[in-house]
Amino acid sequence: MSYDLVVIGSGPGGYVCAIRAAQLGLKTAIVEKRPTFGGTCLNIGCIPSKALLHASEMFEEAGHGLEALGIKVGAPKLDLPVMMKHKQDTVDANVQGVAFLLKKNKVDSFIGAGSILSAGKVQITKSDGSIETIETKNIVIATGSESAPLPGVTVDEKTVVTSTGALELSKVPAKLLIIGAGVIGLELGSVWSRLGAEVTVVEYLDRILPGMDDEVTKQFQRILTKQGFTFHLGSKVTKVDAGKAGAKVTVEPASGGEAKILDADIVLVAIGRRPYTEGLGLETAGVTLDRGRVVIDDHFKSSVAGIYAIGDVVRGPMLAHKAEDEGVAVAEIIAGQAGHVNYGVIPGVVYTQPEIATIGKTEEDLKAANIAYKVGKFPFTANGRARAMRSTDGFVKVLADAATDRVLGCHIIGKGAGDLIHEVAVLMEFGGSSEDLARTCHAHPTMSEAVKEAALGVEKRSIHI
Repeated sequence: MSYDLVVIGSGPGGYVCAIRAAQLGLKTAIVEKRPTFGGTCLNIGCIPSKALLHASEMFEEAGHGLEALGIKVGAPKLDLPVMMKHKQDTVDANVQGVAFLLKKNKVDSFIGAGSILSAGKVQITKSDGSIETIETKNIVIATGSESAPLPGVTVDEKTVVTSTGALELSKVPAKLLIIGAGVIGLELGSVWSRLGAEVTVVEYLDRILPGMDDEVTKQFQRILTKQGFTFHLGSKVTKVDAGKAGAKVTVEPASGGEAKILDADIVLVAIGRRPYTEGLGLETAGVTLDRGRVVIDDHFKSSVAGIYAIGDVVRGPMLAHKAEDEGVAVAEIIAGQAGHVNYGVIPGVVYTQPEIATIGKTEEDLKAANIAYKVGKFPFTANGRARAMRSTDGFVKVLADAATDRVLGCHIIGKGAGDLIHEVAVLMEFGGSSEDLARTCHAHPTMSEAVKEAALGVEKRSIHI
């Protein structure tokens, strides 16, 4: 068989790329090693974790939030198998939806491990060992990423787990120790904390959520501490002794010092992710890598003509929506159009409670670049809708260029922050100013009024504080 494009990997970047290419008239195929489509995100990442985050939030609300609203229901009882069924039902619906969309758009699907024999040739090794080779004018590598290992620590996905195992626990651990205070660790820690686990987080750096706005993360750490989290920052795990009864975790100060041993029923290794390129044959094909990532130019081309790469296997943040936009862009480029991704306007979200959402530059970024800026902030304690919902934790921060008033970034911690951030994304996509946002009428009472008030605050004219 011969194609215009073969996409290796059916995660958000891969399947979106294949669908867009098919829409543009390219004869397209997709290769996926799993028996189901959707990659890490839909199968063992974004989607199942959000299902458990939502379910555990409802459990927490039923146990601690309803009585203050005049609703008496008694202490809730956890049925973990049913909660896990909700998670799996959510996954199944999503992966089946992707399969339907690929079929609807006439994308040919191949289930098996894809590898590149050379430019224009993709080999597919199926689960029964049989091999099929297909020819194509173009190849897009969209194989995503995997959990990064911690040297010296063996993962068994039972006692010492990655995010994959943390989504499949058969019971609530009495003590959960998380190595790494990034997004994945804090989200999964939130799930099991709400369900009754005692959560301890060990982080090598002296802060949580590296790279995010410092003021936001400091308030968030205080909130998580109130929720029951214990943090050991500036610390490193040097040894994990796992047994049938749990694990003994040796923790030392990152700068050196006396070690201490912490007990845990489950240890979650969440120190980040690394590009997944195993078995792709990239070296044989002549594709250049840099620290495990495929090196690409501004048009997603690798060092080999006709081979492109997107998503977690290339530079930039490892985010599903970034991969999706790159998938659309590279499909349009291959079809002769002008595909483009604005990397300055890619939101990031932490799906805890409260949520964190961020876009553009942080104050730390602007200071490092010597860019003069103004700040507008507004707390949810002064927002009527937030009060009505008893969701007053957090604030909105808008950063604007001191000379032009162009919005350079926005950082939100609060209920629904992941949805609130997108009006700022649209504003920034069109080069909007804080004045533009401040003069846009917002419905009352809504949480989004806090975004408007923060924009007003850039010129020190917020109304409600």
